[in-house]
Amino acid sequence: MAAGDEARARIQRLLVTGDNRLKQGVDPAKARESYEQALAVAREAGLADAVRPLVEIRLADLERLPHAAPADDAA
Repeated sequence: MAAGDEARARIQRLLVTGDNRLKQGVDPAKARESYEQALAVAREAGLADAVRPLVEIRLADLERLPHAAPADDAA
């Protein structure tokens, strides 16, 4: 498997993990962590432009949840 394919697979797993965490009622901070990791992997692989919109939508959805504080406000 090529490095780009591995990065894409890892990004996909991280996005799905974040989505599943939300569906299962896990702390939204854990979902945010998965989404941010996906974006970091995308940056390293030169795929940030393709992945950023997907992550931004998910992060915006997290901020709309009544029990989810943005990472910066959690401190």
